[in-house]
Amino acid sequence: MNKLIILDRDGVINEDSDAYIKTVDEWIPIPGSIEAIARLSKAGYTVVVATNQSGIGRGYYDEATLKAMHDRLRALVAEQGGELGKIFHCPHAPDDGCDCRKPLPGLIDQIVTEYGDVSGTPLIGDSLRDLEAGMARHCQPVLVRTGKGQKTLDKGLPASLGEVAVFDSLADFVDYTLKD
Repeated sequence: MNKLIILDRDGVINEDSDAYIKTVDEWIPIPGSIEAIARLSKAGYTVVVATNQSGIGRGYYDEATLKAMHDRLRALVAEQGGELGKIFHCPHAPDDGCDCRKPLPGLIDQIVTEYGDVSGTPLIGDSLRDLEAGMARHCQPVLVRTGKGQKTLDKGLPASLGEVAVFDSLADFVDYTLKD
């Protein structure tokens, strides 16, 4: 079995901001998220990230800054004894007409190309568009209440998503997943 878990970034791993996360200093992990990724890794899971980063397309920051944020994420996970798989990102602004900006499944397709079929793979997000991108490729949608998650839940989830597991945070999801 492919022990893969797909995470959204902003609002799941790190604090989100309506003003965008534009610098490494603004990239602040949600308490427990780094340890949660490391715990999954140590339990044999490959943890990958699928993240919209339209701030690049909007000119708020560049690819080098994004790489620095992701280098910090990797270093923090490594300090906890874990390893993070690939990070897939969409750098496009909403009007660029790409196929990788969630809710479109292009990022998930990149993960399929790299890791194989993702049917049944948990995709943890804090927004409807995360869950929809995963559902397009038969991932198991998981909503966390961190980031925009509680707002997403308050708006109501469409029946088309089917059964959506809801957790307070990534750490709570990991506690549940590794409880056996």
